[in-house]
Amino acid sequence: MEEQELLREDLPAMQFDDAEVLDTSVTEKYDESQIQVLDGLEAVRKRPGMYIGSTGPRGLHHLVYEIVDNSIDEALAGVCTDIHVEILPGDIIAVRDNGRGIPVGTNEKLGISTVTVVLTVLHAGGKFGGSGYKVSGGLHGVGSSVVNALSEWLEVEVSQEGKVHRQRFVHGDPVTALEIVGDTNVTGTYIKFKADPVTFTETTQYDFETLQRHLRESAFLNAGLRITLEDLRNPEEPVRKDFCYEGGIASFAEFLNKNRGLTPLHEQSIHISAVSGERSAEVALQYNDSYNELMLSFANNVHTVDGGTHEQGFKSALTRVFNDYGRKFKILKDSDKNLSGDDVREGLTAVISVKLTNAQFEGQTKSKLGNTEISQMVSQMVYEKLTTFFEENPAVAKAIFSKALDASRAREAARRARDLARKKGGADGASLPGKLMDCTEKNNPAMTEIYIVEGDSAGGTAKQGRDPRYQAILPLWGKMLNVEKARLDKVLGNEKLVPVVLALGAGIDEDFNIEKLRYHKIVIMADADVDGAHIRTLLLTFFFRYMRPLIDEGYIYIAQPPLFRVSKGKKHRYAFSDEERDTLLAEMGDGCDVQRYKGLGEMDAIQIWETTMDPSFRTMLRVTLDDAIAADETFSILMGDKVEPRREFIESNAKKVVNLDI
Repeated sequence: MEEQELLREDLPAMQFDDAEVLDTSVTEKYDESQIQVLDGLEAVRKRPGMYIGSTGPRGLHHLVYEIVDNSIDEALAGVCTDIHVEILPGDIIAVRDNGRGIPVGTNEKLGISTVTVVLTVLHAGGKFGGSGYKVSGGLHGVGSSVVNALSEWLEVEVSQEGKVHRQRFVHGDPVTALEIVGDTNVTGTYIKFKADPVTFTETTQYDFETLQRHLRESAFLNAGLRITLEDLRNPEEPVRKDFCYEGGIASFAEFLNKNRGLTPLHEQSIHISAVSGERSAEVALQYNDSYNELMLSFANNVHTVDGGTHEQGFKSALTRVFNDYGRKFKILKDSDKNLSGDDVREGLTAVISVKLTNAQFEGQTKSKLGNTEISQMVSQMVYEKLTTFFEENPAVAKAIFSKALDASRAREAARRARDLARKKGGADGASLPGKLMDCTEKNNPAMTEIYIVEGDSAGGTAKQGRDPRYQAILPLWGKMLNVEKARLDKVLGNEKLVPVVLALGAGIDEDFNIEKLRYHKIVIMADADVDGAHIRTLLLTFFFRYMRPLIDEGYIYIAQPPLFRVSKGKKHRYAFSDEERDTLLAEMGDGCDVQRYKGLGEMDAIQIWETTMDPSFRTMLRVTLDDAIAADETFSILMGDKVEPRREFIESNAKKVVNLDI
């Protein structure tokens, strides 16, 4: 996400007159006249973020997912085999399935067609205890109606009982009745809609890669279901992707490792499954040569990003399997400590998928599963079937155990390094690095920021140009450790990274505590060249792997130093791109002198302050993660050992490059 920061409000010790303070007092009488009741879909249009998360690109794409999820629920019911998604010219979305079709009869309670009810009434659907769906991700019944509410227009066609029924809506309201418009010998639902630009003010343009990633994931989770995505916005260059995986999540785990350029320790993923009454669970896992863990969990096809009971059951059983098997076959000696959960999950890629009736999710975002009974089911399944797999496949077990034992030894070395660091740091657990030029504000981290600057020279210049009240400088020199290729014990002993850990004061990895963070803006400031880009990527990889909450909470920024200084007489202005430079030259007229900055070292203290550090002028990029899976994949590809995936990534993303320094 790119974000221009005008941080005047962050300056410490600023004084305000009483008149400038926001008056939050209430003078009007508070009675029944103040209570608003929002009818129908008005609540959705009034507060769309409550239903789709945001009105930015993430929320826009969520509209598509809501409609597709309804079709997938038909697949879960065993009555849908194909889903076709199209992006039409004008960024219109069309979704067709061959399920049963939305019921077209009259709803007895409301006296209108069921199609109209589904698309105009919140919490109306076949997923609240009727026999229409045993398993569903659409827990709250708001999907279709929310999409309708947030669309400029929506059209639905239902093929059922030999007839095609059609209805049109504008801004969520029906403008036609449900009408029969033709005959058919198939069944299914076809929904076409255009997102409302009044709601989605940032953009109404869909990203093909974003949709492709989500739909491919859905196809993996539903073995045998075919999902097709077509981009028809440019009729001369249509793009089509078909997703159908008979191997289901077993193929998913293998795909995740291959797509990240990782070498698996065993060729085929381990796939186990179980059914108990109306509940089912399956797990696919494949170990690779990296030091990182990637675990994806799903409940009724909903990605539970915050885990839940199914993940807890898997993790506890996995650790128990390793230790019991290791003791039984003398892989672990009597004097050895038990392997920890982190040891047995190093280099693990796992996909956990459960399907159950009455799934209990936390809130509309459905980010965490709460059903306690599923934990025991997953735990028992994993313990029994993975133990059997290891006994029947000793070569695979040996390779995996070897990695876990290496991880255990490295973790013990990391523990000793931590203890040593704590002793050196005194009672508070951390001393400040010698090269840190700290700010004078010590009590309020929300007011402070630290610039991690490439090179001692640029660090010295930044120190002279900064505002010492609230801006700290930490210079780094040379290339640092690529943490993608190193375990934690190597990270804790690295002379380039330890100063970063100490300066931030929040610890690292399992010891990380964001409450102890000393600065709420961590700004990476490096040259606008290939070396600077490499340093930025190394630091971001480090933060992603070992201090992930910094990115999740939006504390990481990328400084944007200018590329040009355009001068005429005593006047000068700065340009951050070739286009801005050309515009300035046209505005300022003939006789201009243009200075091209090749690095931060070419700027003096005043220039670096007024262009890159002054909150009233600077532009910074805030680092955010909309998709952790995609981020994990990107870091693995860019910083891993495999050349071919990196080359493919660069070639496929070359057209997206904004700033290229040659």
